[in-house]
Amino acid sequence: MPGRHITDHQMRLFMNNRKNDPIAVAAAKAGFSTATGYRLLGQVKLPSQAKAPRERRRPDPLSGIFEAEVVPLLESAPGLRPIAIFEELRRRHGDLSFGSRRTLERRIRSWRALHGPEREVMFRQVHEPGRLGLSDFTAMADLGVTVAGEALEHMLYHFRLIYGGFEHAHVILGGESFVALAEGLQNALWSAGGVPLLHRTDSLSAAFRNLETQARADLTRRYDALCEHYGMEPTRNNTGIAHENGSIESSHGHIKAAVRDALLLRGSSDFADLAAYRRFIDEVVTARNRRHTPSIDVERRALRPLPDMRTTDYEEVLVTVTSSGGFTLRKVFYTVPSRLIGHRLRARLYDDRIDLFLGGTRLMTLVRGRAGNNGKHGHVVDYRHVIHSLRRKPMALMGLVYRDSLFPRDAYRAMFEHLLEHEGERTACRIIVDLLAMAHERACEAELAGLLKADLAARRSPDIASLRARFSPDPAGLPEVVVELGELASYDSLIGWGEAA
Repeated sequence: MPGRHITDHQMRLFMNNRKNDPIAVAAAKAGFSTATGYRLLGQVKLPSQAKAPRERRRPDPLSGIFEAEVVPLLESAPGLRPIAIFEELRRRHGDLSFGSRRTLERRIRSWRALHGPEREVMFRQVHEPGRLGLSDFTAMADLGVTVAGEALEHMLYHFRLIYGGFEHAHVILGGESFVALAEGLQNALWSAGGVPLLHRTDSLSAAFRNLETQARADLTRRYDALCEHYGMEPTRNNTGIAHENGSIESSHGHIKAAVRDALLLRGSSDFADLAAYRRFIDEVVTARNRRHTPSIDVERRALRPLPDMRTTDYEEVLVTVTSSGGFTLRKVFYTVPSRLIGHRLRARLYDDRIDLFLGGTRLMTLVRGRAGNNGKHGHVVDYRHVIHSLRRKPMALMGLVYRDSLFPRDAYRAMFEHLLEHEGERTACRIIVDLLAMAHERACEAELAGLLKADLAARRSPDIASLRARFSPDPAGLPEVVVELGELASYDSLIGWGEAA
């Protein structure tokens, strides 16, 4: 075609066809005119070989600089970035144009390819079914997940079988820890239906952080005992070498992208409660596993059998209930029923809860709290545990350390602030304590909070007398129960019926 250059391929095609066809036919088959065919008959070289070498069109901006100044910098500091070298040259040579940056980068890249240090080589591995499983944690803060309107600070424990691609994810509320690893790993193994020969982690570096030497040794023993219970050989990649866990590190991005897409399709990243969010994560992971069903089935047949039962996935600590009506554990104060004051309890710490035992008797389960990032102590308070004492000393509410955590709902907190502003400290403490006692004794916490919101909207104080009347039982509405005792002779007939039978 006019204006188009002849390519080497066209030239070869023309020469091959010229052996059997006339020049006009050979030229047509090659895609150019007959005149061009006659012109090419006398050429010996291909079009690319006939081109003159491209020469520089403008003066070299790095002439006399690259060899004299840049190369010594690259030799003395091999890891120096090109942008840093460029800024240094600009400082030394004020007339160096900013447009020469790309020229410098290309020349540095070429120099390093010829004279630079050796680079690390990645070795692709052949994976056998049932041999290796990987565990790691990945942060999820950038997804903006909320539970009941509150931002959920959490991570995902992520497990993957290398050969088949089976995955398991578990929502972690705290940071990386042995408890989170033990719970997530056991859930993953029982979900997979078997145990791989090897289990690899990232050296538990985050779990070891800020621990003393003895505590680190204990954590290592517990991890080894966990793997021994399942018959796995524990392995760890070298600290700071993330690509040794690359088969799961790269999968982090894929699973987070799948969760992000599912949130967009769902139309909201807010969940009613934590259980709903965990179900959502399970659905996303199940859908990912469904795509690898054939290979997962192959690997499951190669997995080793599970033990008869799970092993411990918690940390056990002894705590003493003080006269404050609770105990402090990991910089968090928890309230318990006051009848436990003075007793020593066994606390089993899970990632999201604490189970309390008195001797061998399980007492209750508490939501696990976390200390603030600034080191400030946290509080997990149930007003039902202390309201009986607070009624006798309502003014203690003013300086109470955990006052903000005492209120079960925002309406109670807002009403207390309203009462402080309009009624004074003494009246505010007395009224709010009466409201909390009423919420506990009459089991009307949610309904009472709704009435308090209405009072706040009208900017009025609550009427305690009317609220008591509203939530007190109506004697006329109580059923009358009449118990009629049967005659003793009726029991004789029952006995006689039993003997006859």
